[in-house]
Amino acid sequence: MFFSISLLVLSVLHLCGSMESGIIGGMEVKAHSRPYMVSVQINKMHKCGGMLIKTNYVLTTAHCVDNIEYSGKNKLEVVLGAHNISQKEPQQQRIAVKKYIKHPCYKSNERPNDIMLLKLKSKAKLKNGVQVIDLPKKNKNLTANQICSIAGWGRTKQNSAASSILREVKLKVQDISECKEQWQHYFDTDSMICTAPDGRGAFCQGDSGSPLICGNEPQGLAAYTHPHNCLDLQYPEVYTKLSYFLPWIKEIIH
Repeated sequence: MFFSISLLVLSVLHLCGSMESGIIGGMEVKAHSRPYMVSVQINKMHKCGGMLIKTNYVLTTAHCVDNIEYSGKNKLEVVLGAHNISQKEPQQQRIAVKKYIKHPCYKSNERPNDIMLLKLKSKAKLKNGVQVIDLPKKNKNLTANQICSIAGWGRTKQNSAASSILREVKLKVQDISECKEQWQHYFDTDSMICTAPDGRGAFCQGDSGSPLICGNEPQGLAAYTHPHNCLDLQYPEVYTKLSYFLPWIKEIIH
């Protein structure tokens, strides 16, 4: 089809994918109102979004480290408590990653099982601007037309540079049968969810791994969309369904 690994991806297919994405449309987030948000950085450059789920664990997408030699010359870090990632804000905490743990069935540059845990070298200090977010309690399907939101430091326009300021947009959950109809074999109804395109707001390059928040719970991680047009009206935006991977996540962090 027309997938490009440079686009945001994050998918999940049974136990054993990926592309890259930023927030188009929407608005600037109220500073530090999403204290679980994480900027995943390589050599101090923003690569993906993520979320703090434990003081020493961040959840993001596996493809964020595809094609990256994790060694002394490529330093993987997370920045917590950030609003403007181009500035050193007093709330910020920069912590090195001790190791990354990809889902065992994830394969580089593919869409299924695009999920990864980052174990931090030191624990985050929970305070104003830095807090963990609770995962869903059980595997469940989202209701179609439910309004959710996603935030990130990605592109604000299709061909623009990434944003230094955290931005957010509201999106509507789409029925999984419609997602399947459009994406066909690229979409797995058990391990993925999607939001309906409206031509105005979307995630885009730079937002991989950012959580989709429905109510007060994270339900998905930004995964993939149309590689050449994040606002394409035909193709829904796809997310890794977090609740599907709860057993694996719990096994690792506990």
